[in-house]
Amino acid sequence: MSKTLFVTGKLAREALQNILKKMELSFSYEVAVLPISVAALMNVTWVASKLKDARGADTVILPGLCQGDEELLSKALGVKVIKGPKDLKDLPGFFGLAAHQTRVGPNVQILAEIVDAHRLSLEEIAEKAAGYKAKGASIIDLGGPVRGAIPNVSEIVTMLKGLGYRVSLDTFDEETALKADKAGIDLYLSVNGSNMDLADKMSCPVVVIPDFEDKSIDSLVRNATRLKEMGKRYIADPVLDPLPFGLSRSIYRFVEYRSRFPEDEMLMGTGNLTELTEADSTGINALLLGICSELNVNYVLTTEVVSWARGAVREAYIASALNESAKQSGMLPKGFGFGLVTVRDMPFESYSEEEIANIHRHVTDKNFRIFVIGDCIYIFNNSVFLRGKDAGELFGELNVTDPGHAFYLGRELERASLAAKLGKKYVQERPLNWGYLSSDDI
Repeated sequence: MSKTLFVTGKLAREALQNILKKMELSFSYEVAVLPISVAALMNVTWVASKLKDARGADTVILPGLCQGDEELLSKALGVKVIKGPKDLKDLPGFFGLAAHQTRVGPNVQILAEIVDAHRLSLEEIAEKAAGYKAKGASIIDLGGPVRGAIPNVSEIVTMLKGLGYRVSLDTFDEETALKADKAGIDLYLSVNGSNMDLADKMSCPVVVIPDFEDKSIDSLVRNATRLKEMGKRYIADPVLDPLPFGLSRSIYRFVEYRSRFPEDEMLMGTGNLTELTEADSTGINALLLGICSELNVNYVLTTEVVSWARGAVREAYIASALNESAKQSGMLPKGFGFGLVTVRDMPFESYSEEEIANIHRHVTDKNFRIFVIGDCIYIFNNSVFLRGKDAGELFGELNVTDPGHAFYLGRELERASLAAKLGKKYVQERPLNWGYLSSDDI
């Protein structure tokens, strides 16, 4: 049986041993307690001076915050050396005992709309397009005024196509549509009974929607049938209505259309919910892209206008990947780690009051340690032990006079207070986790 050596300091010894006892490990292990109170203050060179052999282990695991190149210690000991998680409570997940499933990419093409493109310079449009592509957009959609033309649409389309983008146009102005089509747009939004003749004049595919005065499924089917008779490629959009003014009926249209036409391409515009519902867009996108996954919707049109929908393009991309990963693996959409939990936090183990008290008993220096349990903040050193919910009140009881130390503690207490209010994991001197907002890798 293989053996693993866990390296730690005096303060973390008992917590580490308790965690290891609860884990169902497939290997034997030993804990090496080195002569230092705080494990996070270790560095590889110092560890090498104290740890002369691997004690029969095949693998040595250092504290996650240990500084230096672990390969140096690996060469010295002749065994594999790796750094563990930055927080002991994350050790079970580090060994794969938490739920982690295979991730796949999104199943939709995302149209990211540049709203009011007619008001922007070419440089501003190019900058927005680059930003949306980096977030996962497949097509850059140009949005114009409710009524009226985009005067320089040909110039805009030519510029974007020259930069390698696929481009769609969202307008009911016929002159603008024809100019954009001539310039080479890839998709036009949208046609219905009011402008059906326009579809026959355009070379690009079109999105078909129900009539304005009749949003029924029959209206959409009638318009799609006319395009099919014209030999025109189309993408059907049953149109998602906002809450609380028809969302349920509009979802029915999507379900019914897919039931009747299982092979047709479909599009869903999510802005009527993300933009018009005063709520964080992450959860809304997770739900809507889940519906898209169930119904095999091929395209999603999204916008980032209102403040709470900022990030909607990236969220749509991630939400599609999350739901498609769940669908292909036959699992619920959890445990994939895509980062759509932003305001709250993923499940985590926190320290108990008993563990905090035990750590405090072994503290011999004046450095303050800060922990969060539930909605309470704990801060202590060798002579002070405070517990409370108000960061300002706790800070006032510390009697810290050094400006630099005061700034540090104030910053950490404020971060701890935010974590306590939101139920987020707090680790001293580490930033809070804001899901996909904290990582460029998701």
